[in-house]
Parts: sequence; C-alpha cells; structure tokens
Amino acid sequence: MIQLRTVLTVADNTGARKLRVYMVHGGFKRKFGYIGDFVGASVVEAIPESAFPAGTKVKAVIVRTRHPLRRKDGSRIRFDDNAGIILESVESKNPAGSRVFGPIAREVKERGYTKISSLAEEVV
Repeated sequence: MIQLRTVLTVADNTGARKLRVYMVHGGFKRKFGYIGDFVGASVVEAIPESAFPAGTKVKAVIVRTRHPLRRKDGSRIRFDDNAGIILESVESKNPAGSRVFGPIAREVKERGYTKISSLAEEVV
C-alpha cells in the first residue's frame, strides 16, 4: 500500500536510488497504490552523474510492497521493502534501465509490464 510521500527504493540500474511518490495514477482522488500500479515520483537520492539526478520527476511502476497482497487463491505475498522501477515512457511500459534487481510480483507481468518481468531475477 503506497500513498503520497512514500519513499520507494529503485530496483533498476538507472542511477536513481530513492523515489518519493507525489501522485498515484488511475482515478479521481486515488489515495493508495499497490503492486503493478503506475505512480508519479520525484528522485530524492541518486548516484553522481546519473541520468536521473535528484529532483527529476519520473513515472514509475510499483513492483514490491511491504503491505501484504492477497491473491485469488487465498495466498498472501509480502516483501521486505517498497520498490519501484522507472519507466522510459508511459505508452511503451518499458523500463528506463537495462537491469532489474530483486524479485518482483507476478501481478506486474499480468498488468502488461512484460519487459520488466523478463529482466527480473525472479518472478514470485
């Protein structure tokens, strides 16, 4: 469960390290975002000479949350951190980086982010 001002760790190799969510897309006055949702975020921390320096506004997709996600079969999945991946464009749904770190949830692939799921180390 991601809301405004939540800090996400970046799970790709774009050079950004932390993002702060400023908007959850997908509805009028939508307050919370879950795995696979599209958010607007600002880069809070980045490595020097990054493609996305601190203060840059980016679009990202949520790939991990600490809040448990209930699946249709009754099982629940929960991760150790809140993480997102920066997108290069909204229409193509492709990641800006060339590598994805850590596991991602199966729901990300079901939402149409197939390139992200193919780059991931593990799909849970």
